[in-house]
Amino acid sequence: MTTADSNSDATAPGTPGGASAGTPADSPLGVEIGALQGGSADLGQYAGRAVLIVNVASRCGLTPQYAGLERLHERYADRGFTVLGVPCNQFMGQEPGTAEEIAEFCSATYGVTFPMTEKVDVNGAGRHPLYDRLTGFADAEGHAGDIRWNFEKFLLGRDGKVAARFSPQTEPESPEITKAVEDLLA
Repeated sequence: MTTADSNSDATAPGTPGGASAGTPADSPLGVEIGALQGGSADLGQYAGRAVLIVNVASRCGLTPQYAGLERLHERYADRGFTVLGVPCNQFMGQEPGTAEEIAEFCSATYGVTFPMTEKVDVNGAGRHPLYDRLTGFADAEGHAGDIRWNFEKFLLGRDGKVAARFSPQTEPESPEITKAVEDLLA
């Protein structure tokens, strides 16, 4: 787990989809992004909560992580925690579906109830601004920069700052992630 000390403590006024009062202006929560099934995902609504942001895909060898993500979400939701799924089709075309197909797959196959954003690019020239604000943070092995594969995870603290980054292979209910979540919720 790597703590992000470089984020600004400046705050932005609360605006729909933008940073809320008390959230750093450069927080990932200040980014505009659409919800999977239309409208704004309004990331500012998660100010004051710990959030695990995960780029997801339905046709990946790591797709069964949806089950662990849902259990993690259910386990800690009442304590101020949310999982946020961000569909991406950049890795071998493993998320080719429409918003409706993605939502149906996640619900029917894994019982997903956590929020999902629109499908976006997480790397390259078309990288979504949300990932511009995430990828500068290193994981425990020192990897920073481009997303390596589906199911890379970023944990935000209640202050909206990145608290940790986890590799795609780190299971959602691993001791590393559960300890980091519990520490943020203590």
